[in-house]
Amino acid sequence: MFQPETAALIFKSPGQILLGIGDLDIYWYGILIAAGFLAGLGITLHIAKQENIDPDSIINLATLLLVGGIVFARLYYVIFSRDYFFSHPAEIFMLWQGGLSIHGVIIGCFLLLLVYTGIKKLPLLKYTDLFACALPLGQAIGRWGNFFNSEAFGTPTEFALKVFIPLQNRPAQYVGYEYFHPTFFYESIWNLAVFLILFFLIRPRFKMINGVVTFSYLVLYSLGRFFIEGLRTDNIYSVLGLPIAQVVSMILIIAGVSGLITIFWLKKNV
Repeated sequence: MFQPETAALIFKSPGQILLGIGDLDIYWYGILIAAGFLAGLGITLHIAKQENIDPDSIINLATLLLVGGIVFARLYYVIFSRDYFFSHPAEIFMLWQGGLSIHGVIIGCFLLLLVYTGIKKLPLLKYTDLFACALPLGQAIGRWGNFFNSEAFGTPTEFALKVFIPLQNRPAQYVGYEYFHPTFFYESIWNLAVFLILFFLIRPRFKMINGVVTFSYLVLYSLGRFFIEGLRTDNIYSVLGLPIAQVVSMILIIAGVSGLITIFWLKKNV
């Protein structure tokens, strides 16, 4: 997977499939999504225990968010790649090939939590804080699925840190290039940093103020995603000349900053 060449660190995927059992192929992508979910669930249960929240209810809710998150993540991706999927409808269900949008996860899981906490009469932001703190750790792990699929890479580069992309996965305008920015790696490292900041710095200091972790996550993750997205070659849709992911990132940054300002204004004046 890693090839040191003349002081360069080159990523090279061994392929999508981890192993085959008869006619069954087990894909790295699915394994890493599952690993990210379990790691995030472990952190969420740890926090829930400190908050005296029933762990069984968290496991049930996390399962709902996992299923709903995957559905929304795929739906988001399909909507903004509708021209392709209109011509290839059978591929809508081929999740192992990639094509899950984290912005779809964020939107979908927020809506599910909104409904769940509304029905159960629970504090929405307390529960979004639980999952927002753990989410970037799951993202940091899950991003490596893009590496094994040779997808979500950046523009060609000759930097020491780069990823080799097979010919069949290169965009038409870059078929003559072999090495690209490993944006999956950039984002994985950024997500890990966001998790560490939220878990070790922000949550301990502001755990009694619901919403701080949630809005801080939106700001921190979206800042990194905005800049990393500018390097990627697989932008699925554009708005006013900007990739849709950058537009959504800006909206989430504004929402996060607005939320933090509102929380601290209310705390000071109420």
